[in-house]
Amino acid sequence: MSGSVMYSAVAFDPTLILLGAALIAGLAAARRNREQGRCDERAALAAERARQADLRRRQLLAEQEERRRARLAARTARSRSERGRMELRRIDEAEGLLAALRAQVGAGPPGPAELDLLVARLGELRSRAGGPEPIGGAIEAVRSHIVTLTPSAGVHPGQAERSRLLHAFELRYMDAGLADQPADAPGRAETGALLDRLREAAGPGHEVRFEALLGTVEHALARHEAAVAAAVAEQQRQEAGRLAQEAAQQAREEALWEALAEAGDRFGVVSRAAQDAVTDAVELGDPELAGRLEDAVRAVTDALSVRLPDAALAAVGELEALLPAAEERLDELQLAYDRRSDLAAALKEAMTDAGLAFTGGGERDGQLVLSFERPGGAVYEASVGPGEDGRPLLTYRVSGEADMSVRADAEGAVCTPEELLDRVHTAVREEGFVPGELTWDGRPPRGAAARPQQQQHGKERHR
Repeated sequence: MSGSVMYSAVAFDPTLILLGAALIAGLAAARRNREQGRCDERAALAAERARQADLRRRQLLAEQEERRRARLAARTARSRSERGRMELRRIDEAEGLLAALRAQVGAGPPGPAELDLLVARLGELRSRAGGPEPIGGAIEAVRSHIVTLTPSAGVHPGQAERSRLLHAFELRYMDAGLADQPADAPGRAETGALLDRLREAAGPGHEVRFEALLGTVEHALARHEAAVAAAVAEQQRQEAGRLAQEAAQQAREEALWEALAEAGDRFGVVSRAAQDAVTDAVELGDPELAGRLEDAVRAVTDALSVRLPDAALAAVGELEALLPAAEERLDELQLAYDRRSDLAAALKEAMTDAGLAFTGGGERDGQLVLSFERPGGAVYEASVGPGEDGRPLLTYRVSGEADMSVRADAEGAVCTPEELLDRVHTAVREEGFVPGELTWDGRPPRGAAARPQQQQHGKERHR
């Protein structure tokens, strides 16, 4: 029998089976709790992402509103500046008329006090020129009053109408210059020059020239207004297109960021557990499972590194689906390993109780290996590994043992290796393990008499 390899499949007694069922149920509950914790963590991260996205949207809207207000402020400033120049020009004209009136009336009516009031009023209006409130109407009222006070001999009856027409043209010209960006600069320069000429012709004695210029100014002003309106419409169209492109780009960037952030958050929930599962799978002897987990982790990290949101989300979804099944498999492997460890401990105790000396042990190729030596020098190597049906499988390798019966003690007890191992198995049953019948190639039927071995000690028996 020396050198023979013997096998024994090990079953479990009912008590150990019930204990195993309880352990499996506990492990399943722990897995459910872990998975629920991951779901809760993913939900919390999703809520935080939504909060951050809302903050970004609010910030974007605030920035857009700030830019809108800045544009409005700039437009208002340009409008006030243009209006202020027009108002100052009208005040200058009114003061010129007032100076001429003062020179004409001398000491007659209106008196100096009334003229001083008009001077003061124009000074007050000058201080308000270009301010928040338009003062064109107030200036025109003072100017009209001055014209009314001017002696009729020196004032053409159509003076007030010419003043009104000029004021209306100037208001239209001012309104045409309030676009966000300067438009129709040549037309504006031409119209401004014509208005200057019309303004010069608005005084007494230039009635014919004023009437001759009216049509030209009206035509130039209308053309300028149309050109400005077209330019403003084009600017608005371009601005709307630019804003639409910015909004679309912002939406794309936001969607990209959100998808990558979701994939990163979800990967963060399972990455540590996945790495631990890889380590456990290697240690518990399932390299195929370890490889699948490593491939799943790599698919996520690769997609995230090159910013592919769809691929990252798909990969992390596959990892999330794989991890619970992998953990269930690892729990089964761990339970089986623990059972084999307990069996190895019980076997070690039974072998030493049977008189063998324990000489060492460890793991080899996924099996727990224990070495013993009998007093006569024979070496017994016992391996505890997984069988094909998942139950533990005991494997014995005996060397240095004669095939014939061996006298174990002085009382005449005969103990072959098979009988020794049967005694060991009987002791192991007390720990809940039920080893099956020993088998090996060429094993004789139970009860057959052992024939004396005539060959040298340590050789195998012919069968």
